[in-house]
Amino acid sequence: MTDAHGVHAIAEALRATRGFAHKRDISDVVAALGRSLPGGHAALAQAVPIGDDCAAIPDGHGGYLLFAIEGLVEDFIVRMPWFAGYCGVMVNVSDIYAMGGRPTAVVDALWSSGMSPADDVLRGLAEAAVRYGVPIVGGHSNNRSERPQLAVAILGHARRLLTSFDAQPGHLLVMAADLRGAYEEPFPYWNASTRAPAARLRADLELLPSLAEDGLCGAGKDISMAGAVGTALMLLECSGVGARIDLDALPRPDGVPLMRWLSSFPSYGFVLSVAPAQVASVLARFAARDIACAVVGEVDATRRVRLRAKGEEALLWDFGSDAFIQPPGLQPEAAPCL
Repeated sequence: MTDAHGVHAIAEALRATRGFAHKRDISDVVAALGRSLPGGHAALAQAVPIGDDCAAIPDGHGGYLLFAIEGLVEDFIVRMPWFAGYCGVMVNVSDIYAMGGRPTAVVDALWSSGMSPADDVLRGLAEAAVRYGVPIVGGHSNNRSERPQLAVAILGHARRLLTSFDAQPGHLLVMAADLRGAYEEPFPYWNASTRAPAARLRADLELLPSLAEDGLCGAGKDISMAGAVGTALMLLECSGVGARIDLDALPRPDGVPLMRWLSSFPSYGFVLSVAPAQVASVLARFAARDIACAVVGEVDATRRVRLRAKGEEALLWDFGSDAFIQPPGLQPEAAPCL
């Protein structure tokens, strides 16, 4: 699909993407977990309800321990083992920063048939750990597996949280993305990380906890395989709100068709919900680091998400009639937003 297609066709295509499908599977998993716990779905709520970018556990000193895990799909590991290992660290680091935290250490669980592709996966893991300054402190391995699998878990700490549950009607949606990269062809992975200076990578991510600690951001989420709009959907559903999103305003690399960008995973990308009075400060901080950042929509109380493009508007999602990732009967304040 190219930019010549109308906004109604874009909304339909987004609903059919693999990234959207994977996120919708979350509701089945969390619903089953809620049914199995003695306290039901109410037992899923902690410092922030289960299912944000990280679990947040009060540390007893006014801050929070952050804990998260990511699994990599098998076809990615088979076709790009080094980059899959690298991403295992990179995406976890992004989750920690998206919550207003800083990473402490990672562990990995790796299944492989001998050292192929385990050797390439581990080299990628090690490279990312060095570049992001996050040590690998242990893990689990099985070199007698029929199929390669990888999961990476991370521990971090936040002084002040950013969550997916605090977007408010009247806030503006802001998208920030590092456009100084290129696709890992032919895949939907926009790589602005592996060839960037390591010190710059870490300093760019430091923007997120600084926004949290300075009280400049109401809510935030890192852009996942659901793409920028899918990530916004998760944030908005968690907060029990809706929004209008202007696709023409999204920061996008030159020459990249809109639909491809909407279904891409950027190595550095965040969707933020920001009070109008704070927007100028937020935009200025990203601009100072040469990170593309723009207001891309407005949060409202409708619980509907509408897309605008080239003067047209289309309904993408109505949370009132069709949950995205929230299990039936689970209230927004305890919704899963992985």
